[in-house]
Amino acid sequence: MKFRFSHKVPIFPHNLRFNQHHCQRQFFTSFLKKVQKVSQARASFNGNGSSSSQGQGSTFLLPGATVATLLMLGALHARRLYDDKKTEEAQEKGIELEFQPDVKATFLRMIPLRSISRFWGSLTGIELPIWLRPYVYRAWARAFHSNLEEAALPLDNYASLKEFFVRALKEGTRPIDPDPCCLVSPVDGTILRFGELKGSGAMIEQVKGLSYSVSSLLGASSFLPMIADGDVQEKSSEQQSNLRENSKKSWWRFSLASPKVRDTVSARPTKGLYYCVIYLRPGDYHRIHSPVEWNVLVRRHFAGHLFPLNERATRTIRNLYVENERVVLEGLWEEGFMAIAAIGATNIGSIKLFIEPEFRTNLPRKKLVNSEPPEEQVYEPEGIGKILKKGDEVAAFNMGSTVVLVFQAPTLKPLKDRDDSSSEFRFNIRRGDRVRVGEALGRWHNL
Repeated sequence: MKFRFSHKVPIFPHNLRFNQHHCQRQFFTSFLKKVQKVSQARASFNGNGSSSSQGQGSTFLLPGATVATLLMLGALHARRLYDDKKTEEAQEKGIELEFQPDVKATFLRMIPLRSISRFWGSLTGIELPIWLRPYVYRAWARAFHSNLEEAALPLDNYASLKEFFVRALKEGTRPIDPDPCCLVSPVDGTILRFGELKGSGAMIEQVKGLSYSVSSLLGASSFLPMIADGDVQEKSSEQQSNLRENSKKSWWRFSLASPKVRDTVSARPTKGLYYCVIYLRPGDYHRIHSPVEWNVLVRRHFAGHLFPLNERATRTIRNLYVENERVVLEGLWEEGFMAIAAIGATNIGSIKLFIEPEFRTNLPRKKLVNSEPPEEQVYEPEGIGKILKKGDEVAAFNMGSTVVLVFQAPTLKPLKDRDDSSSEFRFNIRRGDRVRVGEALGRWHNL
């Protein structure tokens, strides 16, 4: 008996799959042929029907606007590379570049950087598959020169990029200088600026040719030790002696006695008031530690912009540190005033406080007003606040950013034949130095 089968009806499943793949291949082939014909027609039209144009019709023609955009982007990128090279050459020669306003600063104000940063934060918070985590973190470490050997946990224990960014280090990786007469670095980073605050307004230099006032950075309600220009030095030394002799509760009463709003032009800082600006790169260790043993009395949160804080931004954006979102911790230590300003940046809107876990930054706002007063939190118990020891963890950034220290340090009494007092505190760092948590920024000697 002979069996007859129809060639049109597939009997075996694999033949059915073959027919489907064959149909799909025919569809895509016909689609590409149609696209080729269209491109050939355009090419022949542009070349007035010449045979050479028809021969080149198999390639796609980019619209003129696309070509112009690519050329513009390429020119801008080349210009940036040229500027960066000039900057590196100037730094190698010891030449300091001045402030140069850039149209990009105006363009950045039009971009919703706060929303972009929130999106980046939610993206980095997504839990990664366990098998993928080591590959992602090693790729990040290679790109930003991070040392993975210092991580306290195995790489597959960090569920997301956010956890990886704020990772703790192995015990003993960052030894704290035990000298009681030194102030240590609170972060891993690069020294940008440091010095003593002098003159009217107590200005900190952002770059050459542009400065901002400390009171603008810390807030008008800061109990920054300032005196009027016409006051004598005895008032300054009397204030410092009061701070050292009084108890912890009297420290808070003294801070409340300070004026809430100061005229920065007619006021100057007391002797022995210093500052230090440290920049954290994306690959640096992101936790902030206590530089000394002190009492944190007030937390102040400024909701501002989230401009980038790289070297180029500091040279082109005016009042960068004052306009960006930041968290200021103020208090007192055995030598007087102490403040830490943690400044946010693009993709770093989230600043985590270990001493206040429920605190949140970069929250959605209907309208951002720079003149809006900051949110202020007084830590309990009043007059004592949060007690931190040297090296204790204070806060963390999600990525690199900048920290500004403002503090009082010991000073010598003025000599009879001199009008000024020479400070006993001395920085032992230079601009551009790389520092790590626990390393001494400066020292003094008890007499």
